[in-house]
Amino acid sequence: MYYIERNAQPDVFENIGDGIWWAIITFATVGYGDIYPITPLGKLLGCIICLFGVAMVAIPTGIISSSFMSMIQKKERQQMQAEKEQEEKRQEEKHSND
Repeated sequence: MYYIERNAQPDVFENIGDGIWWAIITFATVGYGDIYPITPLGKLLGCIICLFGVAMVAIPTGIISSSFMSMIQKKERQQMQAEKEQEEKRQEEKHSND
């Protein structure tokens, strides 16, 4: 970002550290608003970095929640199977006692 914006905003992007600061804050989706791009190429790069920041949170969250739901469904199926087997066992005992 520094190389794209330094000529348009020399007082804002004074050095590479300012560009790195902007990238980290944007990538982490905090975006304080103290430094932001004004050139079209800078804005495009900013949008791409923002999307990567959101994806860093959204993709792992989807994977983790999917695994969690699979585990819950597996546990429910096992519980239903155990209940079914217990009911069948009760029915067999009832018929053998009659």
